[in-house]
Amino acid sequence: MANTHFDVIIIGAGAAGLMCAAQAGLRGRKVLLLDHAKQAGKKILISGGGRCNFTNMDVEPNNYLCSNPHFVKSALSRYTQWDFLGLIAKYNVAYHERDFGQLFCDDSAKEIVNILVSECQEAGAKIQLRTEILGIEKTDNGYNVNTNLLSYTCESLVIASGGLSMPKLGATPFGYKVAEQFGLSVLPTRAGLVPFTLHDHDKEKYQDLSGVSIPTRIESKDGTSFAADMLFTHRGLSGPVVLQISNYWLAGEAVSIDLLPNIDLTAELTQQRESHPNQSVKNTLALWLPKRFVEALIESKQITDKPLKQLDHKEFDGLIHTINHWQVKPNGTEGYRTAEVTLGGVDTDQLSSKTMECKDVKGLYFIGEVTDVTGWLGGYNFQWAWACGWAAGQSV
Repeated sequence: MANTHFDVIIIGAGAAGLMCAAQAGLRGRKVLLLDHAKQAGKKILISGGGRCNFTNMDVEPNNYLCSNPHFVKSALSRYTQWDFLGLIAKYNVAYHERDFGQLFCDDSAKEIVNILVSECQEAGAKIQLRTEILGIEKTDNGYNVNTNLLSYTCESLVIASGGLSMPKLGATPFGYKVAEQFGLSVLPTRAGLVPFTLHDHDKEKYQDLSGVSIPTRIESKDGTSFAADMLFTHRGLSGPVVLQISNYWLAGEAVSIDLLPNIDLTAELTQQRESHPNQSVKNTLALWLPKRFVEALIESKQITDKPLKQLDHKEFDGLIHTINHWQVKPNGTEGYRTAEVTLGGVDTDQLSSKTMECKDVKGLYFIGEVTDVTGWLGGYNFQWAWACGWAAGQSV
């Protein structure tokens, strides 16, 4: 009969689970890492267009959304981006920096998965895939984990099963159900880092712009703003700046978009009016914005097309306001299907910020996306996975 007792069982072979398994194994713990998928790190493999934006050069606690903003500080300070870069260096993985400090593999996201799997193997942590969890029970000595293969026992149980984003990769509410089973509260979840969909009347206005990208600054109702590219799609708006602001957007709210954040529109329009008084508003704005977009704004009567010299003070100021504070009220988001992360999750007030262990349930840990911690776009969610996985791995 196979030995079915382990010191630590981790459920979920994603970024956080793999890191935790390797760290616990390095401490001499007997570790079993279980996952229902056919391969470990499936979400890592498709991230960053297959190149994996594995961390960021500049990681701060304010890059994260959490109902308790102090919760992330301990783990992030104890396992930093520099620590992960040290791990990358150990395996000679080539990487490069893109905008906003984002770090990507030169070659493939497979290299990140290979590092983590190699670290688990080196530490003696066993990875077992295609395993379905049928039930979990608390025992006097720890936990019983019943699977479709065998029943296992352990002292420490780590839930690293992820959130609800990208169900095609196998995302389920499993982790939230375990939390509720043991009396923990789960904060409401919604899709994060996700494109906006538009109402039909707006979709019609901008449908010809699909594929057009423009640099913008977007501000949510709560005053949070990001500057990056916005992309028009068949269904609405996407691009890095939209994904970023989606974490701060609530249903029914409008967002304010500065369509020309990098130029002083008042000065530029004044100069154009002096040097080309007969030039139309349309042709003037087309100097800086895609012409099709300018035409859409005119057709929908958001701006008026006339020679610059004919604009009175009110029209001139109104034109600038429309371009610098373009209002869009999304219909919704594309939901978990395309969301990169899940907002909300297991309430961190019930977890130790140092170890990720439940304060009231000995030996039960929650790490990664299943918890109510969500990072910005740009490698921050992976850095949280490494940091909280490492923290739990030192304790289990």
